[in-house]
Amino acid sequence: MIPMLILLAIWSTGTLIRIYRQARFYQIEEYKSDRYTRWIMSERTRWLPTRATGASIIGLLFAFMTDSIPGETNSMPYILGILATLIAVFPASEGEIKKAFVRTQRATRMLGAGFVIAIVYFVCVYWLISTSGIESDRLTVGLLLGSGLLGFLLAPAWLMLGNLAMTPVEAFLRQRFINQALDVLDTIQPKIIGITGSYGKTTTKNFLHDILNGRYKTYATPKSYNTMMGVTLAINTDLADDFSVEYFISEMGAYVEGEIARICGLTPPDISIVTEVGPQHLERFGSLENIAIAKYEIISHLKPHGLGVFNWDNPYVREMYERGYPDNRIAVSRELSLDALPENPPRFIATDISETLDGLVFTVHDLETAQSEQIITPVVGEHNVTNLLLTIAVAVHEGMLLRDIALRAKMLQPAESRLVRQTTDAGITIINDAYSANPVGVLSSLKVLGMHQTGKRLLITPGMVELGDLHETENRKLGVAATDFATDIILVGEKQTEPIKEGVLSTDFPTERLHIVDTLSDATTWYQQNLQAGDTVLFLNDLPDTY
Repeated sequence: MIPMLILLAIWSTGTLIRIYRQARFYQIEEYKSDRYTRWIMSERTRWLPTRATGASIIGLLFAFMTDSIPGETNSMPYILGILATLIAVFPASEGEIKKAFVRTQRATRMLGAGFVIAIVYFVCVYWLISTSGIESDRLTVGLLLGSGLLGFLLAPAWLMLGNLAMTPVEAFLRQRFINQALDVLDTIQPKIIGITGSYGKTTTKNFLHDILNGRYKTYATPKSYNTMMGVTLAINTDLADDFSVEYFISEMGAYVEGEIARICGLTPPDISIVTEVGPQHLERFGSLENIAIAKYEIISHLKPHGLGVFNWDNPYVREMYERGYPDNRIAVSRELSLDALPENPPRFIATDISETLDGLVFTVHDLETAQSEQIITPVVGEHNVTNLLLTIAVAVHEGMLLRDIALRAKMLQPAESRLVRQTTDAGITIINDAYSANPVGVLSSLKVLGMHQTGKRLLITPGMVELGDLHETENRKLGVAATDFATDIILVGEKQTEPIKEGVLSTDFPTERLHIVDTLSDATTWYQQNLQAGDTVLFLNDLPDTY
């Protein structure tokens, strides 16, 4: 019995380690079992590891061949089985880890449940085999290897079952946290500003926070906390008992219809902003129309006397504006000309837009009051003109003067990993735009790269993802556009960057300046070895470890 216990103990230990490692990917997929399952099944080695399977089969074969070994003893099959199991479950290198597993309380509960389920499986295996009356040691080892391998391969299933088992607990705790957040907001009663859009949410939120703080005490959800629980955490952690907060800015993201509506139930907006509707997360929604429906929830949940602020230049957002709800609506545009305005033009229009490495300069016109003001800001990226216009619209509506807004704009800074520039000790300029990438933002980012006229201009990118049917088309466009601004290009990941490569090769871009590497670390090593002072590198997007 002891050899059986040793063998199963090794299998169970390896399985628990695999469960723990898989939790990182499950967390990246936001504990969505359908997405995680698709990721697991998309590559054979993820659900059927070569070493574990091969070692088990070889161990099984050798265990059954022990008749031909002189001096065979009953322990020989077990020894071979234990050696095979050790090889099978020994943890392989995880390679490059860009986003480490965060052992939150929820993750800890899920892991605990998953571990218990896996251990129960191995206890049942031991009981079944030990009470089966099998006298052949070779057959026993064979069953142990087979059932052990099965338990090891089912580690993702144990993890998902652990998450499922904790669902009632998580629902109870989630509702308790939500009720706590509702009490906090009811006590403080700040004016709530909701922001959503396929992209531009976080940047607009940060701009609005910094500008409104010139006159009002304003709090905004940190970083990209834009889910129900992220917003809840921000409220319960930072807002509780802070009666000085006058404005609360709630960023609202969505992967499915109804998600923004639920966040609006927690933070009912007095003012709602829609930045863009685009193919970001198109893979999840299925169509741009579905994305527009989901984003419109932030408008439909406005109070009748609330304010809606819309990006006129986006046709889907413009259609929201033209629905006529709420009565109080403001639209902005950076594409319209004062000489060719439509019948019912947006209230705020940007003209004379220019961009240098020092930042953006443009003139904002308030057509309702006939006032205008030059805006100078150190922020780069032409798409940020729209984000600033949306911010200006809200600030003016809330009583701030254009000249005061212009003063605050001079101190704005980009959001984390969104066109953030710095120079290394080696004199190389790094443009960090790694947070995400979308068809609108990538062109602005490439233009910023192109403004650096000294030395090489290197683009490092894994491309854009979750674009659904537009994946190949938009990434091919990215490849073509990149050749106009970059002198060197590194594509990270051969499979997903194939459309970008096709776009690059469709131009006369020198092929010796196009490089394809497996990991971001490889790309970083290349630029450190090949770039020098005066050169520039743009990191455009960074994919999670599930790609």
